[in-house]
Amino acid sequence: MTKPQPTVAIVGASADRTKYGNKSLRAHLAQGFQVFPVNPKGGEIEGLKVYSKLSELPGPVDRVSMYVPPAVGLSMMDEIAKLKPQELWLNPGSESDELYEKATALGLNVIIACSIIDIGTTPMAFGDA
Repeated sequence: MTKPQPTVAIVGASADRTKYGNKSLRAHLAQGFQVFPVNPKGGEIEGLKVYSKLSELPGPVDRVSMYVPPAVGLSMMDEIAKLKPQELWLNPGSESDELYEKATALGLNVIIACSIIDIGTTPMAFGDA
């Protein structure tokens, strides 16, 4: 029996290959994740359909990885809680005490660290090109 493909929503996904919201998308793809980019602009990034809201995702996700400012993340906590991800990753720059407190109060498993490093690679491996 094969293990199901892990899924991740990259919140703050970017078409700009120098931004971490793009490096994370490419890193998770390279590590075998099914990736759902989330950005209010919609469109397409790295050949993947971009969802303008978390509520548009086609199904559940194992992890949500945040690349947006804490104030933006805070406004999305209820929507994230509805997804019931196994993990909520607050990457460097996306975290705040208030955000952490709200997420944990909603029962989310919050991890404050770089999700790219967690999956066994580094942001540098996904340089600017």
